[in-house]
Amino acid sequence: VQLVESGGGLVQSGGSLRLSCAASGFTFKTYAMGWVLQSPEKGLEWISLINSDGGTTDYSDSVKGRFTISRDNAKNTLYLQMNNLKPEDTAVYLCVKYKWPQLPNMQYSYTHSGQGTQVTVSS
Repeated sequence: VQLVESGGGLVQSGGSLRLSCAASGFTFKTYAMGWVLQSPEKGLEWISLINSDGGTTDYSDSVKGRFTISRDNAKNTLYLQMNNLKPEDTAVYLCVKYKWPQLPNMQYSYTHSGQGTQVTVSS
């Protein structure tokens, strides 16, 4: 299993970024996927989930209405569109893979994660 994130960077408050996660080494279309963030201030925090066919999603309260998760199963790629970014969104964002096709009951029960991509939001 390999998960490689990209798309992070430095953006001003109120700006947007689109993260991508290129997946390989497994049958991408048969697993739920998600994003988590890691920062010194927040530790590890769950952000968003999407089921295997992309028809069901879930978001943490901190990003609901601002972030959108999606996937392209033909391209084996997971996305996170981040709008109206805030300084408190600054973190390393990691793509994660779950064990089953449906959304997990436990958001931190993922089996694999990528190395992450840094997002820095300036005020």
